[in-house]
Amino acid sequence: MTTAGTFPPDTAAPARTLRELHGAGRLEAEYPLVQGLLAGLPADELSRAGHVLARADADEVLRRHPSTPTLTVAVTGHRTLGTLIPPLTAEFARHGVLLRPHLSDFDSYVFELGDPGSALYAAGPGLVLCVLDPEVVFDELPLPWTAADVEQALDAKVAMLRGLAATFDRRGAGILVLNTLPLPRRFTAQLVDYRSRARLGAAWREANARLLAFGDEFPSVVPLDLDPLLAEGIPAEDVRLGSYAGTGLSPALLARYAREIGHLGRHLTGKTKKVLVCDLDGTLWGGVLGDDGPDGIELGGTPRGEVFAAFQRVVKQLGSQGVLLAVTSKNDPAPVDAVLRGHEGMVLAPDDFVRVTANWRPKPENLTALAGALNLGVDSFVFADDSAYECGLVRHALPGVAVVRLGEEPAWHVGDLLCDGWFDTREVSTDDRARPTRYREELDRQSFLATFDSVADYLQQLQTRVSLAPVTEREVARASQITLRTHQFNLTGHRMQPAEVRAAAGRHGSRVLGIHSGDRFGDNGMVGLVLTRVDGELVHIDNFLLSCRVFARGIETACLRSVLSHARATGARAVEAHFRPTAKNAGARGFYPDNGFTLVADEGDVLVFRHDLAEIEPPPAHVRLTAAYEENR
Repeated sequence: MTTAGTFPPDTAAPARTLRELHGAGRLEAEYPLVQGLLAGLPADELSRAGHVLARADADEVLRRHPSTPTLTVAVTGHRTLGTLIPPLTAEFARHGVLLRPHLSDFDSYVFELGDPGSALYAAGPGLVLCVLDPEVVFDELPLPWTAADVEQALDAKVAMLRGLAATFDRRGAGILVLNTLPLPRRFTAQLVDYRSRARLGAAWREANARLLAFGDEFPSVVPLDLDPLLAEGIPAEDVRLGSYAGTGLSPALLARYAREIGHLGRHLTGKTKKVLVCDLDGTLWGGVLGDDGPDGIELGGTPRGEVFAAFQRVVKQLGSQGVLLAVTSKNDPAPVDAVLRGHEGMVLAPDDFVRVTANWRPKPENLTALAGALNLGVDSFVFADDSAYECGLVRHALPGVAVVRLGEEPAWHVGDLLCDGWFDTREVSTDDRARPTRYREELDRQSFLATFDSVADYLQQLQTRVSLAPVTEREVARASQITLRTHQFNLTGHRMQPAEVRAAAGRHGSRVLGIHSGDRFGDNGMVGLVLTRVDGELVHIDNFLLSCRVFARGIETACLRSVLSHARATGARAVEAHFRPTAKNAGARGFYPDNGFTLVADEGDVLVFRHDLAEIEPPPAHVRLTAAYEENR
C-alpha cells in the first residue's frame, strides 16, 4: 500500500507514473506498484516502461522488499543484444518478477557457454538466453555461396550448438533457451533458381527441427520456436538497425521473444496459474441465457455460434493438460445445468469442470469461495469474462487474479486467452493430466467430511495411505514441478529445476524422497518431497514440501516421523531441519516444533531446528505408511 508522501498509481498513464517515480528516486521504494501499473499496457507503452524499469537498482528493491521473486538471467548470442534488456525487464515485472540481467559481450556465446569458468556461469543464472539469428550461419559462408555451402554450415552450427547444450546440461544449474533461426527472403532471393531455394529451405527447416529436438535430449534446454511468432506478422529483422547497430533480430521480434521468456520466468519462479474460471454469457456462448433461453443462445449451428464452440474447444484442450476449469456466472443454476448437459452445441461437459457456480453473488466472492474449496490461493486463478465491469471488479477486489478481458468480437477470444501463456510449463506430466480428476475427488472428500461429527472420525474412514521412497528418473520432472508450484508448505521456498533434483538425488549421502498418497476416493499421485542429507552422525532435512490439496490429513506428520525413525535406526544422533520464511509459508512455521524439534539457531532469514531422536512419537493411527529409503528401480 502506498504510504503518505508517495505517488499513487496513475492508471491513465502508467509509463509517465513510472518516469515520475524514477525521477523522484522513489521507484525502488514503490516497486510493489509496478505490476499493477503494467497490467494491460499495449506493447509500445510496455517497451517504454521497460527502459525506465531497467534503471532500477535491483539490490535496493530487494533491500526494501526482500520477498520480491527474483531471477538472474544471462543474455548471450551472436549480435548486439542490449536492446533485449528493457522489454525483458518489463515482461518480468508485469508478472511480479524482478530481473537481474547479465549481458555477455558481443559474439561471445561460444566461449561463454563452452567454458564452465566463464563470467556467464559465475553469474549463477537461473535462466540463460542464447539468442540466435540467421547471421550465425551466413557470416561463415564463402563468396559466392551455394545451397550446398549453407547445408554444410548448418550441419557444423547445429553440431557446435549441441556441444554447448551438452556442456550447459552437465555444468549449469539453470535453464538454457535456444531459439530457432528465421530465414529472411533477402538470403533465399540471392539464389536465382527455384530448385536451389527449395534445397536451402529444406536444409534450414531440418536444422531448426534438430534444434527443437535438443529439449528431448538435454533436460536443461528449452527450445523456443520463433516460427509461430513470425506467423503473427512480426518482421524477423530490421535491416537498417542490423547494418548500423549490429542487431540480429528486429526490435519487434525481440519484444515478442521477451514476452515468451516472461512466461517461462513466471513458471520458473513458481507463479504458473492453475485454474481457469470462465463466465458463460458472451464467453462460452453468445447471448444471455436468462433473456434468450437455451434455444436462443449462440453456440454451434451458425458462423458466430461456431466461433464460441471453437473457444470451448480451446478451453477443453487446456483442461486436458491439467488446467482446472471452473465457471462463475450470474444466472440461475437450473437452466445453466440444462444447457451444460443437453445443448447439442456444447463442447464442454459438466465433468470438465471442477465446479460450476451459477448465482447472483459478486464474482470476487465466488472466486474466493472456490479458492477455499480447492485449497488454492486466488493468485493461481485466471478469470476470463466479456464484461468490462466484472473484469474491473475482480481486478480491484482480487489483484492476484490474472484477468482476461474478452472483447465484443468472439473471434478474438482464443487469442486473448492464450496470448499470455498463463498455464505454460516446461513439461506436462501424467500427474498434471490427472489433476482435474483429483481435485474433483477432493471436493467429494469435503462432501464426505460434512457427514461426520468430528474430523477424527472422518480421517479414520478416509483410509489414507502414503508411500515414501526415493524419486526415480521418471519422477524427476514431477518432483521439480512440486518445488516450483508448492508455496504454503514449502518450508524453505527453494525451487529446483530437473537438473538440480537429479543432482541432489544422485549425490552421496543425499536423498530426494517422493511422497505419494491415496485414499478411498482415489490415487493422489506424488504430492510432496522430503530432501535429506547425511553429515556424519547428523541428518539434515534440507526441505519439506507438500501439496496444499492434501493438507490436514496427517501425511506430513507421518512422513516426518518416518524420517526421524530411519535416522535413529541408521545411527544418527540428531536431525536438523531448516525453515526459511516466505510470503506464503507462515502457516507451516510451527511444523517442526509441533513434532518435537527445538529451535537451536536463528540466522535471520533461516531458522534451524533440531530433534535429538530420544523420543519419537508414532505416526497418526489413521495413516497407513510404507517407506523405502533405498531406491528401487
